[in-house]
Amino acid sequence: MVVEAGRTSAQHRNSCNRARGWRRTCDSGLATTFRNSRRRISIKDVAIKPRELTMEEAASVPLVGLTAWQALIEKANLQAGQKVLIHAGSGGVGTFAIQLAKHLGATVATTTSTANADWVERLGADVVIDYKKDDFAEILHDYDLVLDTLGGETLKRSLRVLKPGGQIISISGPPDPRFAKEAGLNWIVQQVMRLLSFRIRRAAKRRKVTYSFLFTKSSGDQLRQLASIIDAGTIRPVIDQILPLESTKDALTYVEQGRAKGKVVVKIG
Repeated sequence: MVVEAGRTSAQHRNSCNRARGWRRTCDSGLATTFRNSRRRISIKDVAIKPRELTMEEAASVPLVGLTAWQALIEKANLQAGQKVLIHAGSGGVGTFAIQLAKHLGATVATTTSTANADWVERLGADVVIDYKKDDFAEILHDYDLVLDTLGGETLKRSLRVLKPGGQIISISGPPDPRFAKEAGLNWIVQQVMRLLSFRIRRAAKRRKVTYSFLFTKSSGDQLRQLASIIDAGTIRPVIDQILPLESTKDALTYVEQGRAKGKVVVKIG
């Protein structure tokens, strides 16, 4: 909750409004609600909580919502009628990205386990690949976009499903030179990242597709746009569990096992 506002426009000055925001941090798959703590954040990084969500549901949105938005809309410019493969459809990013891609009018394929196949289909996935039974790279062809959340061999094999001119955007693969430059990193670090991503970029070039790395940025404007979509009933955040602060260790263990459907929220207070 925003309890104190600095000098800004009148529309942001109401300290009774509940807001949500995200700070630059890595995704542990864990969302946290802060009730009785104070911290200074930029007004540019927060937005009013969607009316239709509880505080716990709202806390689960910013990181996965911004990741999906920046991958599908900001970087890929995904259009109606295009085809996108979203890996790990039952995970935090996957559950949100499937719904956002369907909102944009795309045809959505996803990978998941046997137990979650019907569930991700209900989220909106048009094609569901059970990774325990089938090889997505043998089934899917001529896709415009892949959102990779797994990295490793999955990232490499994902190049095979793209048509010429397609894109693969990864949040788990190696950082690329463009990311390093946009982040303002020094020349030496830029060269290190160039080397780290050399193989996947070369493999992508051979297939006439592009590879890029995504590090999610904070954006109050994008959160406000997401809030409008959520309040319209188009997207609903998926929460697996809400646990008290004293169960944080158990929550982290559960997330690390890779079994969570959507997000796990730790509630403080």
